Amino acid sequence: MVMVTGETGSGKTTQIPQFVLEAMMDEIPRSDDQLLVGCTQPHRVAAMSAARRVAEEMDVKIGEEVGYTVRFEDRSSPRTVLKYLTDVMLLREAMVDPLFLRYKVIIVDEVHDRSLATDLLISSILNRTLISRPDLKLVVMSATLQVFNKRYFRGAPLIKIPSGRLLHPVEILYTREPVMDYLESAISKVIEIHMCEPTGDVLVFLTGKEEIEHACSRIVRSLGDQVTVVPLYSSLPPALQHKIFDPTPPPLSVRKIIVSTNVAETSLCMDGIVYVVDPGFSKQKNYSFLTTDEVWFVSRISQASAYQRAGRAGRKCFRLYTEKTFNDFMD
Repeated sequence: MVMVTGETGSGKTTQIPQFVLEAMMDEIPRSDDQLLVGCTQPHRVAAMSAARRVAEEMDVKIGEEVGYTVRFEDRSSPRTVLKYLTDVMLLREAMVDPLFLRYKVIIVDEVHDRSLATDLLISSILNRTLISRPDLKLVVMSATLQVFNKRYFRGAPLIKIPSGRLLHPVEILYTREPVMDYLESAISKVIEIHMCEPTGDVLVFLTGKEEIEHACSRIVRSLGDQVTVVPLYSSLPPALQHKIFDPTPPPLSVRKIIVSTNVAETSLCMDGIVYVVDPGFSKQKNYSFLTTDEVWFVSRISQASAYQRAGRAGRKCFRLYTEKTFNDFMD
């Protein structure tokens, strides 16, 4: 087992699986049907995005040597040697194949996301699978170092990917005073960026579908056909989710604005993002002892999430909260 940490944009999701695949192909004959590397993602759009990017880099067709499996869609084949899939889909595979006999290597990405499926996968592999299958290799990857508990991961070696931000630092800009309405402030900031900043796409983080649709409508009403506005949230149909990867059409080549939930914090391979607008909130799921059910609520993000959002920017990150708020209330 190996642990890998590196900040957002360091190439963990797309490059590490390729390195692992090359190393395994040197060890195992190409004719061996058991050569399969699996890489999990917490979100379906991230799995699809990473698979398409890697297939392009390897110059192969998606669904052949490189594929993906998400809910209601399987773009893999018997020829697939590198497969991206959601953590939920791999957990479902574990129900019929608890030893993961199809895989030579399993890469669990975005461990810091702490999704229930990811936690269950790691626990199952560490406490059961590796005991029965010592030949199975496990790679655990995270954007933050804090998630790795050395005792839990049995003193596994840790690889730190150097940051590239020393060459291209992102300018972090805070507000002077706390904002009263983060949604309206985010919309105003996007319009201000378009009016005042050089060309470059914008990524805005909001908490859910209603806020995103409202913001998209307001931005289009204010800026018209000067921009392309693209929403992104989990319940959006896959065909519409893929629009975030489409290049801006020539008549609208000035700027693309992506308005997304925290699904865009990690793993998505989006080219051209120069500016990030971060209101500092996300929607989290928690258990209610009153209703004995899971409920969603809006809360402040952690510093780790704030760093990840800033890592999406190529030049500037506009945080719609004060530096004191970041230091004192976002631990």
